[in-house]
Amino acid sequence: MANDDTVKLLRECSSGVAMGIDAIKEIWEDVINDNLKSILHNSMEKHHELEKDVNNYLRSLHDEPKEPAAMAKGMSHLKTNFKMTTNPSDATIADLITDGCNMGIKSLYRYLNQYKTADNDIRRLAKDIIDEESNLREAVVAYL
Repeated sequence: MANDDTVKLLRECSSGVAMGIDAIKEIWEDVINDNLKSILHNSMEKHHELEKDVNNYLRSLHDEPKEPAAMAKGMSHLKTNFKMTTNPSDATIADLITDGCNMGIKSLYRYLNQYKTADNDIRRLAKDIIDEESNLREAVVAYL
């Protein structure tokens, strides 16, 4: 039986990965540069793999994936629409993705610190998500 911290950390991982997938989907049609599109496509695939892993763990614990908070999702959508309306460019996309990655990394580190007794496999999974966010951030900075 998993402890409470394990389930809570998994839920936050679920929410974070879903937020990352939504962010990439939201800007996808506006990407101009083929290389940037390839970077985002590869990251989307990795996010889906991570989402599958998180959700499989949750289901094994008889729990469900957690949707991102409606307020966070709404604010992200508003920010993206505003920025893309005022400056539709790959630089804007890279800026939005960088900000999203930074927020995801910060949040997951906060949850890792908060849920200290979470199972080591789940802590590693959270770190894998952080690594993917870091890799994506590093890959898109060339487009800022």
